[in-house]
Amino acid sequence: EREALVCGDRRLTYAQVEERANRLANHLTSVGVGPGDFVGCYLTNGTEYLETMLAAFKLRAVPININYRYVADELRYLFAAAGLSAVVCEQQFAANVAEVIAQVPSVRQVLVVADDSGDPAPELAAGSLPGGTDYDSALAAASADRPVVNGRSDDDLYVIYTGGTTGMPKGVLWRQHDIFLSSMGGRPFGSDQPHTSYEELADKARAGAGAMSMLMIPPFMHGAAQWAAYNAITMGGRLVIPDDVEKLRAGDVLRLAERERVLTIPVVGDAVARPLVEEIEKGDYDLSG
Repeated sequence: EREALVCGDRRLTYAQVEERANRLANHLTSVGVGPGDFVGCYLTNGTEYLETMLAAFKLRAVPININYRYVADELRYLFAAAGLSAVVCEQQFAANVAEVIAQVPSVRQVLVVADDSGDPAPELAAGSLPGGTDYDSALAAASADRPVVNGRSDDDLYVIYTGGTTGMPKGVLWRQHDIFLSSMGGRPFGSDQPHTSYEELADKARAGAGAMSMLMIPPFMHGAAQWAAYNAITMGGRLVIPDDVEKLRAGDVLRLAERERVLTIPVVGDAVARPLVEEIEKGDYDLSG
């Protein structure tokens, strides 16, 4: 019953996140997504991003980060290079997806998440796409039971696509075991010793009592944000996600940190650090949390 994700008016416990991710995983199974398939995450920050990643991991599928600033050529290259089987996108990106998948036949399912863009409603956007489905409708219709998938391996993949600053985006492949130990909580933060069992990991998460409360500014399409988020999850912590994902409004972010009593704010470079520092210096915020 501990709170896991907070975003706008949505507050989800670990049990609710588990149920939503199970439903998404079962829906993806129903359309043929399984072990080794790549599932695109074409989303800004929100609970759906982590739900999609978790659902893919449950199936031994591979979530793929898609930079929502990409133009058509970059999207087309990434979709084809990854051989995406499914894409979860916000309705504001549905037209981009429609343009790209006309030339990428591997994509057989597109789930459309509602947003505030004013673009066609998710049902309409989904209806214009091959295999298009409204995200919330898909979850509502799917089973909440945790899918049973055999054959898990340390060699199952975790993939991050680079930003493509030296050319087209490149997929960097990790063994899940390696990325889990190095960056996603398999080795307790600040320790040289990895967890020795899932039972030990669960015990430490329970003992943490939700202490690791994190306000997430960087986009989940960035590796640093994913790694920070999974460290928090592994420790049984809580992730708070700002409403406005398009622009960093330092005052709003700090009021959110104040209200939610977060413990930490991950910083990715000066683009995050400088506005926060400048606002802290001129403002009056209770950051004692």
